[in-house]
Amino acid sequence: MRVPVLKDTGVWWPLSFPPQDYYGKELQKSEDLKTNACITSARPLPKAVRDALKRVHEEVVARYYGCGLVIPECLESCRILDLGSGSGRDCYLLSQLVGEQGHVTGIDMTEGQVEVAKKHIAYHMDKFGYQKTNVEFLQGYMEKLGDAGLADESYDIVISNCVINLSPDKRAVLREAYRVLKPGGEMYFSDIYASQHLSETIRKHRVLWGECLAGALCWRDLYSIAAEVGFSPPCLVTSSPITIGDRELEGIVGDCRFVSATFRLFKIPGSSWAGPGQVIYNGGIVGHERELVFDANFTFKEGEVVDVDAEMAAILRSSRFSEKFLIRAGGANTAAQQGCCCTGVKEKICDPFQLLERLVAPGPACCPGGTGGPPGCC
Repeated sequence: MRVPVLKDTGVWWPLSFPPQDYYGKELQKSEDLKTNACITSARPLPKAVRDALKRVHEEVVARYYGCGLVIPECLESCRILDLGSGSGRDCYLLSQLVGEQGHVTGIDMTEGQVEVAKKHIAYHMDKFGYQKTNVEFLQGYMEKLGDAGLADESYDIVISNCVINLSPDKRAVLREAYRVLKPGGEMYFSDIYASQHLSETIRKHRVLWGECLAGALCWRDLYSIAAEVGFSPPCLVTSSPITIGDRELEGIVGDCRFVSATFRLFKIPGSSWAGPGQVIYNGGIVGHERELVFDANFTFKEGEVVDVDAEMAAILRSSRFSEKFLIRAGGANTAAQQGCCCTGVKEKICDPFQLLERLVAPGPACCPGGTGGPPGCC
């Protein structure tokens, strides 16, 4: 039997307990969580981000339940949309990084969380020294962004932090994100992924839903949904293990494994596809002046020639990163090798579980912040 829609939005929820009850009533602080799914750290934070986090109000931080920290690079003056913004932690971080000329919109379905976020707008604008407000918070559903008044091609970046797993219609979420992104725009998001398709017992478990596990996609499905919507193939950024500190929940989950993984998707215009190329990072991105770890497969060092495939060349050519790179046409593996296995194009790693295994494996890392080549390539 299908349950009623979430209020009057037309979005069906698969169970009789909507997630806003879990996040708005049962959870009062992050310590109430029963797994680490919503508190994992995705990657080391640049100093600018660490400093920005210190300026966020303590209530906003305490009421935040995201997984990792979804803060991409090269943000000055960007327009950013945060899907499932919760109490607003990431929005207030991004508010500082886009600057007063940028703008951040947060949208969340939970009234209590939106109220917490809105309550501290004036505090943060004063703290940041802004003369005008560059953040707004809306209550609404990420499957139906048009209902909240969000127009086509109106954002440079869409982010999401441990929220898409809660959606009963993940295709609709990605479809709406694609719609509101400008050409060359990016969806940069962290979420929970499963090693296999979930059993009905897991999918209907109330606590596992609230803990972001029961709604997790099998990671392979993300690639097919992204292609269906129109995005470029997902770029895997990082992967962190999920631990369950509850014996009863461990028994229900069985041999299914979960990871928190960060991916980036790009809305690439057709005109940007021009085959593989060679790129040189010019530096200059705040916090990444000498080296940009773009994802698990590509690390760009300032001034170094790097072979990239057609997909990465198109991403760099069409996105906000274009001014930070010198991009020229060229066949793969024609650049001079400079001692690091990251320089040439290698087989890409797409599986977040495989990446996790490499990250925890003993021995020297293949590349700083990345895993561009096969084991032992260095």
